[in-house]
Amino acid sequence: MSWSKTFVELDKHVHDRASFDCGEAELNTFIQTQASKHMQAGISRTMVLPASLPLLNQKWPICAFYSVAPSSIRRETLPVSLAKKLPNYPIPVFLLAQLAVHREYHGHGLGKVSLIRALKYLWEVNAHMRAYAIVVDCLTPAAEAFYTKYGFQVLCDHNGRTRMFIPMKTVGQLFS
Repeated sequence: MSWSKTFVELDKHVHDRASFDCGEAELNTFIQTQASKHMQAGISRTMVLPASLPLLNQKWPICAFYSVAPSSIRRETLPVSLAKKLPNYPIPVFLLAQLAVHREYHGHGLGKVSLIRALKYLWEVNAHMRAYAIVVDCLTPAAEAFYTKYGFQVLCDHNGRTRMFIPMKTVGQLFS
């Protein structure tokens, strides 16, 4: 099965969420039961990469997805060299809340494609609503290694997970 060329906003009436399986129960549960509710509540936005052909039920399988939301961090969590240049109140950031690839597509580069698309999307949003960085909370050590490979740095421990960040200035160098 192949995937389409563009990410689109999740639509529970169009996309088959039930068949998504990335191998991580927490991410599967999110796309299957929470992503649509979070979008309706105005908490986050989830973008999906559908397959190129629909299933027999006429819904489109999800090959990969990412979810983003506005957030903030405390200045003190940043490295001192960066923090000293910022004001002493919560620093606006974008949260890359979820990113997953269906296990059928593991090893095909869709993780990288999804991350690049998420970064590009947030860079475009940044033109209208500024944020200092993009943060991600790593579910596993493998996720931490993945984000490290693409320039994310460890920020702090957050709710028992490693929180990483990449400054928007760095993201801008990719897309400007």
